[in-house]
Amino acid sequence: MLPNNLKVALLSLFVAFMLTIIPLPGWVVEFRPDWVTLVLIYWAMALPERTGVTIGWLVGLMLDVSHGAILGQHALGLMLVIYIVHIQHQRLRVASLVQQAIVIFFLLLLKQLIVLWVSGIVGHAPDTWLYFMPTITGAMLWPWIYIIMRDVRRKFGYRAHY
Repeated sequence: MLPNNLKVALLSLFVAFMLTIIPLPGWVVEFRPDWVTLVLIYWAMALPERTGVTIGWLVGLMLDVSHGAILGQHALGLMLVIYIVHIQHQRLRVASLVQQAIVIFFLLLLKQLIVLWVSGIVGHAPDTWLYFMPTITGAMLWPWIYIIMRDVRRKFGYRAHY
């Protein structure tokens, strides 16, 4: 049986995956934030000792499979993003939500560029600038995601060890 705190993290990732694959009207799909990456960034920032690069790689592989993408492109992007979050997690925690949102924008952009690079190598690059809209919407939603995830984490007693 899993401890409650681990259940909360897994449930939040499950919800993020569901938000990622739920069907949306065609015009809204381009604006869907990268929910899984946002949730994983939160957990890597809040609890870096429990959310590592390996978790990023595994979640990235699940994203590759769920999107039908080239195996490893999301995994590579998430590994790099989680590595950067691990290096900077103490600075990110004390930054304001606006400052965090700016950093999140660049982390999401980095992941999008890695996925774009791999897609471009095999000739599946998108032909529209709307490809980068999830980066913008994700950064705009970050303050609310952070507050909701923090409150859920605190409610279920999932504490960081400083």
